[in-house]
This record gives sequence, structure tokens and C-alpha cells, in this order.
Amino acid sequence: MKAILTSLEGMTSVYMASEPGPHTAKSIRQIIEQLCATPMFAGRVSEVEAEELARLIEEKYGISMGLGAIVDAEDFRPWLHDAKINGQIGVFYWGRYRQLLNLKGLPKSVIDATDEVTDRVLDRLGDPRNTSPWSRRGMVVGHVQSGKTANYTGLICKAADAGYRLIVVIAGIHNNLRNQTQARIDEGFIGRDTGRLAHANRAQRQRIIGVGTFDQREFPVSLTNTIRDFNKATATTFTAQLDQFNVPVVLVIKKNSSTLKNLLEWLKEHSVHQGTRMVSQPMLLIDDEADNASINTAYGRDEVTRINGQIRELLSIFYRSCYVGYTATPFANIFIDPDTDDDTLKQDLFPRHFIIGLEAPSNYFGAQKVFIDGRDQHVRLIDDNEDLLPMKHKIDHPVDSLPESLAQAVRVFIVARAIRNARGQQAAHASMLVNASRFTDVQGRLRSRINDVVSRIRDAVAVEAGKGAAALKNPEIAALRAAWAQEYSTSEGASWSVIQARLYEVLAAVQVIEVNASKRAQALDYDQRGEHGVTVIAVGGFSLSRGLTLEGLTVSYFLRNSMMYDTLMQMGRWFGYRPGYEDLCRIWMPADGVGWYAHVHEAMEDLQAQLKRMELARATPEQFGLAVRSHPEALIVTARNKMGTGKEFPVRVGLAEKLIETTRIRADRDQLDRNRKAGESLAAEIRAQGIPAQPRPRGQLYLRVPVDLVRAFLRAYRTDAADPLTDPRLMNDYLDARADSELREWDVLFASAQKDAVIRDELSSIRMTPFDRSVSDSELHHGVLAISGTSRRVGSPGDEKEGLNQDELGKAEAEFRREHPEREVPTALPDRYFRMTRSRPLLILRLVTPKVSDSLSDKLPTGNILAWSISFPRSDIDGGTVAYVVNTIRLREMFGEEELEEEGIGDRE
Repeated sequence: MKAILTSLEGMTSVYMASEPGPHTAKSIRQIIEQLCATPMFAGRVSEVEAEELARLIEEKYGISMGLGAIVDAEDFRPWLHDAKINGQIGVFYWGRYRQLLNLKGLPKSVIDATDEVTDRVLDRLGDPRNTSPWSRRGMVVGHVQSGKTANYTGLICKAADAGYRLIVVIAGIHNNLRNQTQARIDEGFIGRDTGRLAHANRAQRQRIIGVGTFDQREFPVSLTNTIRDFNKATATTFTAQLDQFNVPVVLVIKKNSSTLKNLLEWLKEHSVHQGTRMVSQPMLLIDDEADNASINTAYGRDEVTRINGQIRELLSIFYRSCYVGYTATPFANIFIDPDTDDDTLKQDLFPRHFIIGLEAPSNYFGAQKVFIDGRDQHVRLIDDNEDLLPMKHKIDHPVDSLPESLAQAVRVFIVARAIRNARGQQAAHASMLVNASRFTDVQGRLRSRINDVVSRIRDAVAVEAGKGAAALKNPEIAALRAAWAQEYSTSEGASWSVIQARLYEVLAAVQVIEVNASKRAQALDYDQRGEHGVTVIAVGGFSLSRGLTLEGLTVSYFLRNSMMYDTLMQMGRWFGYRPGYEDLCRIWMPADGVGWYAHVHEAMEDLQAQLKRMELARATPEQFGLAVRSHPEALIVTARNKMGTGKEFPVRVGLAEKLIETTRIRADRDQLDRNRKAGESLAAEIRAQGIPAQPRPRGQLYLRVPVDLVRAFLRAYRTDAADPLTDPRLMNDYLDARADSELREWDVLFASAQKDAVIRDELSSIRMTPFDRSVSDSELHHGVLAISGTSRRVGSPGDEKEGLNQDELGKAEAEFRREHPEREVPTALPDRYFRMTRSRPLLILRLVTPKVSDSLSDKLPTGNILAWSISFPRSDIDGGTVAYVVNTIRLREMFGEEELEEEGIGDRE
């Protein structure tokens, strides 16, 4: 979008916000027409551009955002409503920020929802007018790249209006993320560019930005800036202003023990010099990416303990303090013991007072859209990397050439940028992410090879692109056209002739940079002004994996380890908002990665739904914490954190309302035969008891099977010993506690693939059509049949509907409506709603034909493999959990040594 259109959009949004009542297509166009007649816009916007802008605003106006769920401590006492009525809280800082959000074109519904949600958070912080000592601990759970920074910027503004006088934001562990966060606080709260404050020229020091353009009274004091983190000497120069405390003081610091140490020392020195006045002032501490100072980061155990201790100490030196952790991954150190037996350490930051779930706006480009609803449109599989850039490689791995998939991704990015320019988005930024190695040296080699590809294309375009159809004789331009034909030939405003005419301006602008901690690295600088936005290909690793926002991210190439459950979603920098170019977004990754993202998304959705149910049940944060800790996915996260100890440790695992599947089975012929015999015995016993079969489209269903038959099958069946979720001890203990009550009767489905099959099989005369399932090549080398592919599922969506009666199906739909009152009930309801209403557990048996690369086919056991899935109903016994002792030696076999190295310091960044 041209700069003049961006200004017109902002002004239109401001006018719409100032006029009460709903807006129609007609009223939006009337406002645009009136503005186009003013001197600022007269003659500068065509009728076509005005109409395109009207349609864009219409689309944004239809965007909605829910308020999310809240779980409160029992002693919660609201105070904000009375303070507002009594006129004890101003709206200076929030008012400026709301104007900025309007100017940026955020839909009014989203701004209103942000207003309400930030009020909810503020109400759960301490009342700054209450002078007696207090401390509050809370957490806000959002979605990756969904606007958490915008949310806590709004909270900061409201906290300042309420009377908080010191606000500390801990913004990640890398300088680039801290600098980026500081820039956003500058724009949304301070109103001045803090990077200019140290400038020798006074006029340069006073550069007004963001909220400062609306009202320049009462600028907050910032003890950090976009160039430098907290510095004791710099902070001391502000002593006179701090002493007066007429305005709020804000710091944006890195999550680093040295920085925290300097801040603690300065605060102690300052409090001694000034008495106790400063530490008696209320302090708000916002911990961005709150799960990222645990053993799951690049830090070692000592560093983790040090940082947690320093955060606790920082809170303790204030009589009145609030800690609010923001995270998108609840499987975090807040809920899960991060590798310490120090109860004080983990409890002191536990959000015991409140947990709030943030809803993402309806236009959020998240895992649901990418990996489930729009997988075919947005996702491309990497299957050509192993010879050139294997998933597991050493620090000295050469990069002599690129996988064709990566070269193709670069071409697609160039074409996509040309389409965006043709759509009038040349003033917006466009980025491509390449995250294919954890080693900075390898990242450097990748950057060089990608730059070679871009240079060849640039040279070809400079010479040939103006020759019309004859340009296609050049192989580089022909390859670009092939990329266009494959990806975008049906996209709006994307004819090849238009694209070819735009190629030169794209190639002239594109940069290829490293984003890491090496000396070769360059900063991601989006603060460039002009008619054209930044066009950048960013190559990195861990620095690109957390918090950092890549503006206008359009194409991603992701080739990283896929077993890091809790950090996987954080690596998804492609999530966020893509107005006007969502249809152009593409993501390259291995099939296993696609499956893991869909799997982890389901787990995250499960936790968000659980938070909503606990809100309705008036549960406490401690109860939600227990639910997270007992979630099967949390078991894996906890286990990985503990693997380095080589010890066994007890946990409680929740199986109620969960689906458990045999995704890992030992490729041992004798054991596979015993597993099959166990299935045949179960089938024979069911038939012998005269239980009638119910033919179903998905197979043969038997209702009300006695638990003893199922228990005998599970005791005889063996999976991979390293997988804790299918450990016979876990299953048997859970069943034994409920065998006489909740799990007394089972439904059993002998599933058949819904396809025309020449090859059929059977278990004790029960005919079954086998399912084709991909298994991991690398795991097969270690003697394990591990289900892989884009679903990572043994079963199929909709399986868990089997065995439910009409009343239970109706209840499942009612549960969906209760959780999502604003949405239509989908035709294919997610399976977790069936678990919520199921009265009996469902065991699904299926025969699987494993598929691997041709080169490994000789390693596959012959014949079909018996696999199972269990859909557990809800439970009222022990909270639906079971005690389990994790064997870390076995888990090391499952995750491998390189997985541990990936989480350590190493030579990564």
C-alpha cells in the first residue's frame, strides 16, 4: 500500500472510531470520499485506490476478537471499577495508545476487546492506591505472534494511568528482541525515539514518534533505549527526575543475569541514597516469553537458577509489586518443574493469583489455518535435503549447494514480493525466513549460497526481463515463471506479464542477511522510510525462534528438529497477521514437522479449552497448574528437562479426555507377532461372548466389551519402551483404579481404511482393510517403527465419534457452542469434544502397512502391523490422573543425544 493510502486508512479509522454506531459499506465510502476532498488527499488517490481501500476496511471491520477465559484465586477482590467511578484513574496514556491503534487501522472490535482484556488484567494487579505491602503473581496465555506485545503495551499504559511508577519489561534473552521490544514501547507508551536521546543535538534528541504525536505532555522516563540495555551510569543521570516521580519510569531489559545484577545493585544504591521512597512505589514487572528462562533455553542449570533468583529478588525489594508472565506455550517452567527440587523457586513465580487466556482475532494466521484448514494451500514438504543439508549435522558441515526445495522457496518469495508490489503493497515490508541449522557457521554458509542464487536471478533479470516473452529463454527467468505457475497463477492481480515487469524492482531491493550472534550478523532494520518497504531474506537459528517479529513474513523454510514439543510453536514465526497477502504465504518443512505442529496445536487448544471449563467451574490457578502438569504433553516436556539427570522421578499423568496412540513400536518380528496374537485373542473372546458386531463405515464396532478382555490385550501388547504414554504400567494402573466403575465396559472398533482395497486382512475372522502410514526413516535405523508424515496419527479424524449415541453427539455439539459461542458448529467436530461426552472408553484396533523410502524397504518387517488407539472419557477418580515413574534412561533413547545438545549451549549462537 502506498504511503498516502496508509495515511488515508489511518484517518478513516480515526473518523470511524469517533462516530458512534455500526458502520456500513456506504458510510465507510462516504468517510473516504470526504477525506479525499481535503487538501491532504485531494488529487492523490484515484477512484480505484479509494474503492480498494474501502474493501480492505470493510474486511477489517468484520474482524472479531473474543475476551478469553480467566481463572482467579479465591481471594480476588476487584478494585478498578470503583476507582474509575470515583475519578481516581486517568486515561492519558491509554487514550494516546488507543488513538495510535486507531491510526494503525486496527478494527474497532479488536481495540475494544483489547481495552476490556487489559482492564481485566489491571483489575487483578494490586491497587496502587493501597499503601500496605502486597504482591501479585499472574500469567497471560496468548498465541504465537498474535499481539501479546500490543496487549502488554496497553496494560503498561493503563498501569501508568492507575498510578504505577516503575515498570520493568523483561524482553527475551537476545539483544535483537530486546531492541525490538524497546522500539514498540517507545512508539506505544513513551512517544519518543529513545535511540536518539543520547544524541548531541537537542533537536535530534526530541524526535517524537507514535503516541507522542497526539499529546506531548508527561513523557515517561526510559532508563533503557533502542541502542543499549540498562546501564547503571546512564540511569544515575536521571536521578533528579526519578526523585520527583511526576511521570512513570520504564525499563526494557534483557533476560540476562548480568543485566539483572546491575539493575538490582542500582536500585539498592538508589534506595539507600533516597531512603525507602522508591521501593515503596508500586512496581509492575512484565516477563515477556515467561517460559524462556528455564532448562529449555540455551542457558545451563546454574544460569537458570541465577535468573529466577534475581527476578524473585527484584520483586522482593518492593513493598508493592506485580509479576505478569506472558507466554504462548503453557508447557513452561511456570507450570512444570524446570529441573530443580527447590519448591520455593518454582512456586515464587507461579501465577497463583490469576491466569488469563487471550483470544486471537478472527484474522489471526495461526496453526489452525496453516496446518489444518489450509495445509494444501500454504505448506510445501521438504524431502530433498538429506544429501546436501541433513537434519542432523555438525558445526563444520559444508554447504556447497542448496537443496532444490530451498532454491524454489527463494524464487517463490521473489515472485510473491512482485505480486504484493502489484497489489499496491510496495511500501510494506516483506520477509523470508530460513531456519535450517542451529550452528552459526552453517548459517553463514547458507546465507552465502542463498545470496549466490539471488545474485544469479538479479543478473538475469537486469539483462533479460525487459524482453517480453523472449526473456523466458533465460533459465533463471523461466524458473521464476515455473514457480509462479505452480504457486500463484490463479492469485488476484498476479498475471505473469505483471510479475515480470515488477521483477527488477524486487531484485534491486532484496537483501540476504544473517540474524544470529556472529560477527557477520546484521540487524533486522525495518525502520527505513520511503516509498518502498524492506525486502529481506533472514537466515538464522535460535535468534529467529523466539519473540522476534519478521515484518511481512511471506515465505518460510524450516528444517529443524521436530521433537521439541514446548518450543516448537515458538519457532513458528510465520504465525501472525497477513492482511492482503495471506493467500501468498508459503511454508516449506519436512512432513514430520507438519505433523508435530498439528499435534502440538491440538494440545494447546486442549489447554485453552480446559482453561475455559475451569473458569465456568470457578477453579483456581493452582488447579489449572495441576491440569497442565498432568497433561500427557507436559510429561514429555518434563521428561526431556530431566533427561540429563539419568534418574527416575515420579509424576502424575492425566489420561481423562485424552487420546493415546501407539505411534512408536519396536520393529522386532517376534514382538510384532505377539502383538498380533494379542489382537486375535481379543477378537476371538469378543465373538465367543456373543457380543454382536455393528457394521460401520469405519469398521466393525462392538459395544459394552468387558474391561477384563481389554486389560488382557493391553498387558500382552508391547510398544517402544521409550514411549511413556503407552507404557503398560501406566495403562494398567489407570485401568485398575477404574475397572469396577468408569472403565467397566468398553467399545471396541476393528477399523478398516475407507478405500477400495485389493489387499485385505483379518483378526480372528474379523475382516479389516489396512491403513497406509509413513514411518520415520531415521527411527527405523534404530529399530523403531515411528509413525511420521503430515498427521503423525495412527488414527483418522472422526474415529472417536464411533460408539456415541445421539444424546452424546448432541452434548458434544453443545460443548463446542459453549466454548465458541461466536462460531458455527463445524460439520466435522474436533474429536476432543467426543471424549468430553463419551460415557465409555473406545479402543480402536487397526492394521497398518508401514511406508518408508525405497532404500530402507528391506529393513521393514513383513506383513501388516497391529496398532491401537484409546479414547478415554472424563473421570472423577484422582482428577483423571495416575501416578507414574519416568525412566530417563529409556527416554534418552527416544529423544537421543543430539536433542539434548540442541537444548544446551553448544556452538549454536
